[in-house]
Parts: sequence; structure tokens; C-alpha cells
Amino acid sequence: MAKAENRLSRETVADGAIALADAEGLDALTIRRLAQELGVTPMALYWHFKNKDELLNGVVDRLWEQVDTTRDRSRPLLDQFRALAESLVAVLREHRALVPLFQVPGDNDPSPGFLEATETALEILTEYGFDVEPAAAICGNALRTAVTLVIGEPGAPTPQQSADENAEMIRRKRLRLETLPQQRYPRIVQAAAALTGCEADQHYGFGLDFFMTALAALPVPERAEQS
Repeated sequence: MAKAENRLSRETVADGAIALADAEGLDALTIRRLAQELGVTPMALYWHFKNKDELLNGVVDRLWEQVDTTRDRSRPLLDQFRALAESLVAVLREHRALVPLFQVPGDNDPSPGFLEATETALEILTEYGFDVEPAAAICGNALRTAVTLVIGEPGAPTPQQSADENAEMIRRKRLRLETLPQQRYPRIVQAAAALTGCEADQHYGFGLDFFMTALAALPVPERAEQS
């Protein structure tokens, strides 16, 4: 145990917390349970995070670090923005159980990963021609869109479900819609399969297409002056 404690750092503790939540869900993430997984005493974790709230903030920081902020400047600006949004969505999809943490406003200092992603997004949008205020609003809406797409994925599994259990849950949901009174709800009955489950990449692709189409349609002051 002493050797395990010597190998601990804020990063390894946060990575262990992410792995635990991925495997068993966010509710399973406690200091005591995480200490068991890492083979250390709970007190060893408090050297790195004073309490669970600080640990959760550290987890969010680590997830932001995974977002790829690299810009391919040979591509159109809105394509660069979409690539950034796609990277964020990919990180959230991989760590679905932790997505609720992105909905909770925190009072902690913003993480370097968050600052880097936000700076890159604002840089792209202002280069495109948006003023700072609408660019900031777009960034906020992009984050909320990414979170909503992951939380709202039809038929998405949970860490507690096996593949068979998830398939059975989707089947029951679809059956409830398919057996509604058809004269009253003909369109819902027809769309039952689409409403209760879909191909994941199609779900995310459509959601990002929807957002980017709306973004491209927004008036841009600098471009209006040029036309």
C-alpha cells in the first residue's frame, strides 16, 4: 500500500476516478471506493484532493485536457470550429457517466484544458467575423449542445447495463410507443423505432449538422460590412 501511495499524483487519482465512473457509474465514485480501487487508504487521496467536490473538479479538468484544440488552418474556419466541437463530443461520449459534471456550474478556477478549448473557439469565431459577445454565446451553446447530444442519445447504455439488458430496455420503450392508439398518435407509432433508438454516429452527426447550419446562418457584422 505504501508503494501505491508513493505513485499517486493528482493526475493518477483523477484518472482512477474517471476509470471507476466509466465502469460503474458516477454514483459509485466515492473517496472510499476510489481508494479501494487504487489500493491505498482514503487519507492518501486527501493529500491530493481535499474533498469529493475537489476530486470531481479534477476529473473535469482531466477530461478537458483530452479535447483536441489543434487547428488545421488549411480548412475553412467553421470546419475548424466543428472539428473542435466533434472532439469535445467524442470525449463526452467516451466518458458518458461523467457528463452531468459539465452541467454543474463550479466556483473553482477554470482548468488549463477548458481555457485552451475556449480560447481556440473564440479565436476561430472572431476570425470568422463575430464580435466577442456573440462568439462567447456561441461557445456556451456549443458546450450545452454537446452535453445534450450525449445525455439525449436514444437507447444509450449505462455502465450498469449489459448489452442484452440495454436491448431489452429499448425493445420495451419501442413497444410502448408502437401500441399507442394509432388513430390518436399515428406519427408517433410510425416513428417508434426512431424515437427509442438510433445509430449513434447518425445521432451525433445530425445534431452537429443542425448546430453548424444554424451557426452558419447567423449574421456576421464584419462580413455584412464587406458585402
